[in-house]
Formats: sequence, C-alpha cells, structure tokens
Amino acid sequence: MNLRHTLSVLAVLVFVAAFARGNSEPASQVQDRHLNILYWQAVSILNPYLSGGTKDIEAASMVVEPLAHYDENGGMVPVLAAEIPTLENGGVAKDLRSVTWKLKPDITWSDGTPLTAHDVAFSGAYCRHEEAGCAALASFADVSAIEALDDHTVRITFKVAKPWPYGPFVGSLSPIIQRQQFQDCLGARAQECTDQNFGPIGTGPFKVDEFRANDVINYSANARFREPGKPWFRTATFKGGGDAASAARAVLETGEYDYAWNLQVEPEVLERMVAARRGELLMGFGSQVERLIVNQTNDDSSLGDQRSLYLDGTNPHPFLSDPAVRRALSLAIDRQVLVEVGYGAAGRTTCNVLPAPAAYASAANEACKTPDPVEANRLLDEAGWARGGDGVRTRDGVRLSILYQTSTNSVRQGTQALIKQMWEAIGVETELRNIDAAVFFGADPASPDTFQKFYADIEMYTNNFQGTDPEVYMAGWACDQNPGPHNQWLGTNIPRGCSDEYDALVEQFSVTPPGEDRFRIAKRMNDIIVQNQFVIPLIWRATVSAQSSSLKGVRMNPWDSELWNIADWHR
Repeated sequence: MNLRHTLSVLAVLVFVAAFARGNSEPASQVQDRHLNILYWQAVSILNPYLSGGTKDIEAASMVVEPLAHYDENGGMVPVLAAEIPTLENGGVAKDLRSVTWKLKPDITWSDGTPLTAHDVAFSGAYCRHEEAGCAALASFADVSAIEALDDHTVRITFKVAKPWPYGPFVGSLSPIIQRQQFQDCLGARAQECTDQNFGPIGTGPFKVDEFRANDVINYSANARFREPGKPWFRTATFKGGGDAASAARAVLETGEYDYAWNLQVEPEVLERMVAARRGELLMGFGSQVERLIVNQTNDDSSLGDQRSLYLDGTNPHPFLSDPAVRRALSLAIDRQVLVEVGYGAAGRTTCNVLPAPAAYASAANEACKTPDPVEANRLLDEAGWARGGDGVRTRDGVRLSILYQTSTNSVRQGTQALIKQMWEAIGVETELRNIDAAVFFGADPASPDTFQKFYADIEMYTNNFQGTDPEVYMAGWACDQNPGPHNQWLGTNIPRGCSDEYDALVEQFSVTPPGEDRFRIAKRMNDIIVQNQFVIPLIWRATVSAQSSSLKGVRMNPWDSELWNIADWHR
C-alpha cells in the first residue's frame, strides 16, 4: 500500500468515526481537518526528559506542555501558567532565590483528571532523581527544592540568587508530566516505562492514539483542551523516516504533507521545489550551529565498558588530546565553501558555538573564517607529527586517522566529503561514517550508535538552545555533564572536555544579572570551548521548514519547538 493510499484510507476512517458521533460535516471537510506532518528524522520516544533529540522533543510538544513557551521572537508566553512571574508582580523573590508560578485554573489532563501544582513538583523530582539520566537536567541547575504550596501554586527554590530563574519548565525541553502516570517510573526505572514514554498523557492540543517507534505517530484532538474550538485539526499523523530532500518534495512538489521539518537540503534543490508553487519555505535564524564535536576521550573498542568515558581525565584520546592537532583540524577547514555548497542563504560561517543573540556573540574567534592550511601543516610539523610514505602523519607509532561520523543526510555527507579532502591535504587520514538519524539522535541507552555514546573520533550535528538566554545551554559543557552509564548516556558535555575555569564561570554566570557582565562571561565561556577546539563551529544555520499553501497559522519559531503553536494551525 503506498503512502497516498494509506492517507486516503485514514481519511475515510476518520469520516466514519465522525459520522458515528453524529457529525454532520461533509467527508471533504473531515478529511481537510487531518494534518500530515513529516519529520525525516523519525521519533524514537515521546518523553523529552529521556531524549536530547529535537525530533522527539517536538513530537512530544503536541501533547505535553511547559509552564511557558518561548515565542517566535524569543519572548516568554504563559502556557499552563497564569502569567510569567517577575520581580514586579511578586512571582520572583526579591532575593532572587525563588520563583513562584501560578497555574491557570481548571486545566485538565486529556484523561479528565485535574492538572495541579503537585504534577509540576513531580516533574522536577522525576528529572532531578539521582538515579535518573535526564536530558533536561541542566534546566534545573541550582534548584534546591520544588514544592506545591497548594493545588495551583508551585515554588522553585534555588541554592543561590538566580537573576534568570526561568530554567525549569520553560520551553519544550522540560514540560509537565502527569504524576499519576509516571509515579512508578522514577530513577533507574524511567527507561523501563515503555507505555508511559510512548504514550504520555498531556494537557496539550493533541493526545497520542498510536505510536510506532522510529516510524509514525497518530494523534487525535484533545477534547479537554482548555481553549474552546482548538485545535482546528481533529487528527494528525506525524510520519518519520526518509531524507530531508524527500520531505521537502512531499510538501513543496507533491502536496502529500502539510508540514516538513529541518530541510537540510542543497539550496539549488530547494529552489526547484519551491517553483512548483504548492508550498513555501519558512526560515529563521536562532542559535543553531552545525559543529564538529572533538572526542577528548579514547574511543578504542578494545576498552570495552570504558570506551569514550572521561574517567576523571585518565582516559585521554590518543591524538585529539594534543591541542596542536585540534587546532590544525580547524585551520584546515574552508567554512565558506561548506556554506556555498550546502546551505546558501540558510547558512553563515561562524567561529562560535554561541552566535546569537548578538549581545552574547564573541568577536575573539573571527580568524577561523579564513582557512589556513599552511599554518595547520606548520603546527603539526612543530608538534612532531611527521608524514609517512602514504602522506599520513604519525608520532610515536600513533597514526592521525580519524573516524568522522554524522547522521545520514545529503548535505551532511557532502560536508563530510569536503572536510575529508581538507584534512587529507594536511596529512590526516579520514574515514567517513553516517548513521540513520533516528538512531543517531535516538534515546536508546543500549545503542552504540547514538551521538551521546560517541564511539568515534569526530562527530557532526547541529545544536541550539531554547529562548534567548544561554545559561542552560552553556552549563551543558560543565565537567559533571559528561555522558556515561551513570546518567544513562544523557549528559550534555558530548566532547568530554573539562576545564576548571569553565566550571567556575558556569557558577558565576548563574548568579550574574542581565547586562554587560553576563555578556562578558558568556563570551569567555564560548571562547574556552572553541579555542580549546573541544567543539569546532562550522555554520550558523537557519531553521528551515516547509508548509503547504493551504496551511495557515504557522509561526516559525527558532527559539522553541516549531510546533509550539500547533493549536492555532488551520486551513
């Protein structure tokens, strides 16, 4: 059965169900109220706390919600909260050591039970449990307690004064989950609760009817959603798989889908598709950076259970622990070529992992925009890495031979091929590997192929942060955020680099109010990461997606889930 046939059958079934409920709408209108979404990176789990994959977080955002979202301009808007707490309205304590949120009244979960502040407190306890691995743990930095004061009031207390107290429960990464559903899933048991992780009960505009991991999700409208008349769409299908180009084609050329996400597609290919006039591109620059992650630990498979583990700095990488090698790898890359070939107007060269907002962007690393293979060769020569007869450099029997992995995508494979040529020109042997995106960005702690496991020397992907304050994002590179079995491989310091100065700045940043000092600290943190080449930034990427010409109400959002206002989508 082909896709078009499948969708037709589904539309008929939707009509029959509507008719059985006494719905008098014509079949054409019922079919029109079905939404087809295509994320070519398939969803593997619907619990954002157990996955760092954007596709998982966004699919879940149709169901589970935070206290507040970030809008398309990066401003906070209340969702489950009655208002955003501030110093002015008394929600933020004068000593900045607590924030109090008030819930909107009479919100219910899709199963009809009431949402209470106890669910909020439980959600914090779920992520902060010492035996759990939580992808959103950095959002709860410096939290000492989360307590329900009554059914509609929750107070979050911090160990220190927090000028920016909006880490917990703001944005799609840290939503509210139902205590009743997840109360037996705390700590080490979290990964075992398949029914809960695949079918969370939520307060959002949709509820999960069926979830097939790494394939498809079928949703229906939440009849108990708090906003009358919303969502406009009565059912939705969230399909995963394929590739970015076929996803773009399914909206822009064939019209089989209403929305396609993350169109990392060559610019000339997208231009031809747009010419069909069946849809349009949506684009917005936020904080996305395509980057190379440089493994600071030994990924040799012979190490067994100690492979790619930090081990308090006792397991260094055999050659990437040499600063000269890391520096040379960055110098050899012509970033402008990567932009021209793979991104066009949707990409800009960058030397920072923190390119935006502009006030936080460092100007200390701009030299990386000009490639310098001559200097790269000089550095390697000076460090004793000599070329052998095959042109590959070695030192003390160690060969500069890199396994460079990323997710499967034509633009990423094109970027890999170009960088391989650039590195081989300076005597670095490079083997390329690509992994299906659903696996690479998946949530299975047993898989050897996730980006968190990092069983390679170099890996490449895009990362970003929610909202316009980078505190949570920058805290993700602290030493104690290294992935490993202790946190179900959900730590956020993927390169496993460690700096005492950086850790001290993380603490300082968390207590510094917005203004020049906060900007200065963020820039220094950025500089430590990129000047040590723990991460090699390549391209500041725009968020690029496509919507059908008939779809209305979409507000492209580079600061939160792209589906943040899906309750407002309509035809």
